[in-house]
Amino acid sequence: MPVHHFVNDGFLREKGLVNYWGYNTIGFFAPDIKYSSNGNFGGQVNEFKTMVKELHKAGIEVILDVVYNHTAEGNHLGPTLSFRGIDNSSYYRLAEDKRFCFDYTGTGNTLNAMMPAVLRLIMDSLRYWILEMHVDGFRFDLASTLARELHEVDRLGSFFDIIHQDPVISQVKLIAEPWDIGEGGYQVGNFPPGWAEWNGKYRDCMRDYWRGADSILSEFALRFTGSPDLYKDDYRKPTASINFITAHDGFTLQDLVSYNEKHNEANGENNNDGESHNRSWNCGTEGPTDDANIIALRNKQKRNFLTTLFLSQGVPMLVAGDESGKTQGGNNNAYCQDNEISWIDWQNADKELLGFVQKLTHFQHAHPVFCRRRWFKGRPIQGSDVDDIAWFLPDGDTMNESNWKQDFAKSLGVFLNGKALKAEGPKGEQLVDNNFYIIFNAYDEELPYKLPLEEFGNSWIKVIDTNENFFDEEGGQRFSPAETITVPGRSVVVLKEPFETSAADHESESH
Repeated sequence: MPVHHFVNDGFLREKGLVNYWGYNTIGFFAPDIKYSSNGNFGGQVNEFKTMVKELHKAGIEVILDVVYNHTAEGNHLGPTLSFRGIDNSSYYRLAEDKRFCFDYTGTGNTLNAMMPAVLRLIMDSLRYWILEMHVDGFRFDLASTLARELHEVDRLGSFFDIIHQDPVISQVKLIAEPWDIGEGGYQVGNFPPGWAEWNGKYRDCMRDYWRGADSILSEFALRFTGSPDLYKDDYRKPTASINFITAHDGFTLQDLVSYNEKHNEANGENNNDGESHNRSWNCGTEGPTDDANIIALRNKQKRNFLTTLFLSQGVPMLVAGDESGKTQGGNNNAYCQDNEISWIDWQNADKELLGFVQKLTHFQHAHPVFCRRRWFKGRPIQGSDVDDIAWFLPDGDTMNESNWKQDFAKSLGVFLNGKALKAEGPKGEQLVDNNFYIIFNAYDEELPYKLPLEEFGNSWIKVIDTNENFFDEEGGQRFSPAETITVPGRSVVVLKEPFETSAADHESESH
């Protein structure tokens, strides 16, 4: 969330609420004093630098959420705090009569990134946080707004030109929220090389798949493999896709499987705020329940979402609290709730879910086949008849063109060839990984699945089964090539081909 100095909105103060998220910036060069431990002006700068230093020591990067698309001065009725008093017509996009602000952000105003003074402000701010505060990158809120020239979003606009040419800013991680609320503002896949993006199409696809909505399996495959349809032809790698199921604005993961409708009454807007089309499914009952079957299904659905997220190509994004079962009571726009609705309840954390997520993170990091730097080719590896990736039907046959177009299909298997990564590690070593076979079944009933033939793997060990909350990389049930296994309804099963038992292979697997 943003750390830049911000102010509370007047309409929230009138309701006795506060801006808890901080997307109401007025000072782009200062950490907000409210996050300081002692509340003394100046102290927050040193505390922020100390925090970054300690996080770096622990191997953790710091990426800031930055809001350069609007300011806390609001619309023409808002307060005059800074930019409006200095040069209103230069800093803000104005309507033709110059009285009213042009609003692409839904907040009352839009900073005018076409103007030299505004561009200089943004670039100076970014360089300050890199050079003085030592952060590692930025996530740009409503980034499409910054890319608008006259009105249309322009990927060749001055904002991108200046960033790409800047020797400091161009070297850090740049992540776009690739949309705003204006016409033509949804720009997922359209940002230029050098940028990663919040992949909203990944979120929508995976939510639809696991709630059982009619959708085409070909899109699931694209999203799972890093969205090459969005990024491959743009000289970008799979890491351009920031994959997510949930974000701060919207349902938490727990609420995604517990509510069909938003419940934002506490925000004081008659439940009219927040997104209404959430692609959620409450598993049979709206909100909390004592029904053991519904609770078990919800827990399984969370494991399905998380397993899909962490094993997809691209960068997985996990919202704080989702790993421990945080709920907001169905509030999908908790920006003004500085209370139990938004706070993380550490005392009542779901330890079982937390353990599952911890294993997932280690599993993904341990296996480079799940975080490839290159795109899948989808064709046989040189000197072998085995593809780097292959997709299968339950009967063991590979998917054909007509299978991909069936919008009623809810299940498929995928083979990932870890022995032909053609990638190097941090020390230049050749990376080799296990082969994996993953079965996704979003049907509500179990399905028999015939495993691939011996050419794809000599034997298989079950390492993950979301139906049983099973996660054991070495001690799972063993299967033979072409053997038929039963995959429970609404579940993911992950199988690993173990390395041969030679000393060299043991060393490779340990590496």
